[in-house]
Amino acid sequence: MRWIFRLVTHGIALVIGVALGIYILPILTAPKGPDAATLTAGAEGATYTGSFTRDLAGSDFLHWGTGSISLSPSRITHIGELAPGPDYKLYLAPEFVEDEAGFEAIKDASVRVGDVKMFGGLILDVPEGINIEAYTTVVIWCEAFGEFITAAKYR
Repeated sequence: MRWIFRLVTHGIALVIGVALGIYILPILTAPKGPDAATLTAGAEGATYTGSFTRDLAGSDFLHWGTGSISLSPSRITHIGELAPGPDYKLYLAPEFVEDEAGFEAIKDASVRVGDVKMFGGLILDVPEGINIEAYTTVVIWCEAFGEFITAAKYR
C-alpha cells in the first residue's frame, strides 16, 4: 500500500517538475532584449501601429501580450511584454483573430515573419518578399502547443 502512495506522489512531483520546466526554460534561455532606446528608435518611421491587450478571447493568465507593435516594410518592433513561453512565432494575418480557432482557420493564408525569443520587447526584420500591405494583423502564436498568445490589428 505504501508503494502505491509513493508512486502517486512521485508521479505528481514529476508532472509538476516537467510543467515548470517547460514554462521556466524559455525565460532562463531568452536572449537579452533590446533596450528602451533601441526599441524606440526601431519604432520610428513606422508605417502602421497597433496594440496588444490582455482582454482577447484567446488570452488567459499564461497566454497574453501587452504594448504597442510598429510595422514598416523592413521592420516590426514590439514595445511591451509577452507572457513567456516556448516556440513563439510572429505571423502576419489577413484578418483580425483573437483565439486559437480563429487563427487556425486563417493560418494557411498568413505568413510567418520570424521567431519571438524575447518577452520584453523585440525587433524583427521583415524577410524579403513579405509585403505588410497584404495583411492587417500581427499574431503571436506558440507553434509547439498550438496556443494563441495575442494579436493586434494594425490596419
